[in-house]
Amino acid sequence: MPRTRSAKAAIEDAISKENSLVPGDSLDQAESTQPPSTSPFIDKLTGFRYTGTTVSSSNTSPASATSQRAVKRTRTTVTVTTNSSVRPAKKRKPSRYADPSKYAHLSPLVDILEPSLICVFVGTNPGVQTATAGHAYAHPSNHFWKLLYTSGLTDRRLKPEEDRSLPALYCMGNTNIVDRPSKDAAELSKEEMAAGTANLDAKFLKYKPEAVCIVGKGIWEAIWRYRYGRNPKPSEFKYGWQDEKHNMGKSEEDILDDNGNTWKGSKVFVTTSTSGLAASLKPAEKEAIWQPFGEWVQKRRAERGFTPRAVDAVEVQA
Repeated sequence: MPRTRSAKAAIEDAISKENSLVPGDSLDQAESTQPPSTSPFIDKLTGFRYTGTTVSSSNTSPASATSQRAVKRTRTTVTVTTNSSVRPAKKRKPSRYADPSKYAHLSPLVDILEPSLICVFVGTNPGVQTATAGHAYAHPSNHFWKLLYTSGLTDRRLKPEEDRSLPALYCMGNTNIVDRPSKDAAELSKEEMAAGTANLDAKFLKYKPEAVCIVGKGIWEAIWRYRYGRNPKPSEFKYGWQDEKHNMGKSEEDILDDNGNTWKGSKVFVTTSTSGLAASLKPAEKEAIWQPFGEWVQKRRAERGFTPRAVDAVEVQA
């Protein structure tokens, strides 16, 4: 009997301990003050203890998986959109020499020249649209007429159709180093450019302008090659006024100009190309290079007492 009462008392004590636990306590805390028990009932109670690790793992796993899937979907969408919007850049096919027969249906421009002009502009050759229009620098992208105005060479922006009024209105003229039309300068040969230099010297010797304005570095390089058999070195090239030894239209014989002085040739001013394709210099940089020449021409018109004359219908005829 005593053994039976002791076992029964042990069970009742265990139940009393379980019921006396307050929220937040664990069985481990309750049992820490008691000696270990080997009761089967206590072992069963231990199997039902709360384990936070297991629940936490099962609750966070789906959210992590969903986040990873969302990131992957977003990355894939951005990549597809970006790739579909990229287009390969188109490269402009470089020109090569073209036989004169290719543009034989186009007529060369008429030189705009008179004796003793203050200056004559020298272009490369007529472009296709210029030759079709029959007037100098007629392509809409060419800045020639704009630069004449902004530098003070003209008092308004002329239209290409007014090119033949340059001598009467401003004491200026125009010609080209090569007469025949082409799409661009790359379609011309070095032989044509060399022959054109000799033609320029003959024209300037005949008409004796005070100065010639070379419209583009490439034209001056062609003239240099004709005279010296090579391109100018970087240290030898400069925009603006050139040394007197480079004057054009000089003669080996002593020839007098209109004022009875020995003709020493036309002074040379090298300025930038006005083509829309020539983008190595910014518009403001081009204007700065043109400006000194415009100021010089205005000064010479004033010193000469030049006054514009009426323009004949023939001078503006297409």
